[in-house]
Amino acid sequence: MNGAIPRLVIAALRGGAGKTTLSLGMAAAWNRRGKKVASFKKGPDYIDAAWLSVAAGNPCHNLDTFLMGGREVQRSFWQNAKAADIALIEGNRGLYDGVDGGGSHSTAELAKLLRAPVILIIDCNKVTRTAAAMVLGCQKLDQEVDIRGVILNQVARSRHEDILRRSIEKICHLPVMGAVPRMEDFPFPERHLGLTPPQEHARVQNALKRAMEVAEKYLNLDQLWEIAEKNSWRVVRISGIREEKTVLGEHGTSSDKPVIGVVKDSAFQFYYPENLQALSDRGAKVIEVSAMQEKELPPVDALYIGGGFPETHAKRLTENISFRNSLRQAVENGLPVYAECGGLMYLGESLVISGQNFPMAGVLPVAFQMERRPQGHGYTLWEIEKENPFFPVGLVLKGHEFHYSRLLWLREDEAYLAYAMKRGAGIDGKKDGLCCKNVLATFSHIHALGTGEWSHALVEKARKYRLGKKNTMAVV
Repeated sequence: MNGAIPRLVIAALRGGAGKTTLSLGMAAAWNRRGKKVASFKKGPDYIDAAWLSVAAGNPCHNLDTFLMGGREVQRSFWQNAKAADIALIEGNRGLYDGVDGGGSHSTAELAKLLRAPVILIIDCNKVTRTAAAMVLGCQKLDQEVDIRGVILNQVARSRHEDILRRSIEKICHLPVMGAVPRMEDFPFPERHLGLTPPQEHARVQNALKRAMEVAEKYLNLDQLWEIAEKNSWRVVRISGIREEKTVLGEHGTSSDKPVIGVVKDSAFQFYYPENLQALSDRGAKVIEVSAMQEKELPPVDALYIGGGFPETHAKRLTENISFRNSLRQAVENGLPVYAECGGLMYLGESLVISGQNFPMAGVLPVAFQMERRPQGHGYTLWEIEKENPFFPVGLVLKGHEFHYSRLLWLREDEAYLAYAMKRGAGIDGKKDGLCCKNVLATFSHIHALGTGEWSHALVEKARKYRLGKKNTMAVV
């Protein structure tokens, strides 16, 4: 198998330099031209990936060597890009920024792993010839990173652009593939560390149209495409991976399949496509559930509540009393539930926002409060140290966290924390994985391609719950 696919990595010197808006513009422009764009986001990011999905017209997939491992990153890239005309990979943070001083798991390392050319976006605000020094430094730091061109962003005027172009082309011997002026009307408001989710953006299509117009007007899209195509001969060797989809579980008939509900609405949006696919591949029927619109929890054999922004929908979540009551009753009846971040917050008794208390589902004996600064941010590593519904004791898992909420109180006589944090903040700074009945809730997000135990455990718990319901009905 090989990865002979036209591809580009869009990188920058730092976060906030314009990678996402310009990547969106490129994807939307090529999509409008009838090209099939496979979009990818480097690292653990749900929001940028959601925007890229809309712009490209295809689901965006995350590529993260920390969470998934290099082999799984290559496999995912191949499977999701092999039918596309081009693969567009948006980096994160600065090109060489990783989890340590050596740049481990950086965008540069991903570009090398995929043998992909890099286009470097430079924020040119208040800088001229020094921009060439920054680009040259990126070229010299690791010459295995294939930097092929530069895009200038935040350019003040024509004279500013001329100095930048001449400096970079003369000193770095790289083509400048676009120069984007300063603009105050780029319609991408930020939330926390990223863009506002498209599910919450009132003018999604207008925003993407504006990004496309900027890309078409200020970027040399034909030259960028040519760089991607010239690179397609460079093969990504992916040994030992079968191309066809591997069936992980016995599917059986539709009536035999366990039903796993996924709470998915504008409050809960953060799901990796691979996580939901893994549940289906294990033999489950996956259905979407809304905690805001539905009056009660539909019949399911397990429930998965991902992350999102329940704090921005707290009033509606609180007002849907009948759904909260039905969820609480289902848990009392033994329903297996796995929750991440926003899902954890929703399962608690209350969420305090700016001094106002919002009752939540009341499944877990815990309360949280929103703060102005992040309470946990970055990759996580934890060891399972106590019995829980899904993972064996002693297992070490990887994930990531990003939350502004902090623990207010926990009634430890009714629930307990099963994870010991080796990296990251977790729920109380030391532990994570809140357990109560058949519920396991955590601030850490996992990726199914790096944590295969998760989908297996959730589907098996759903099977057992379904079998138990059938046995109960037979007895009755």
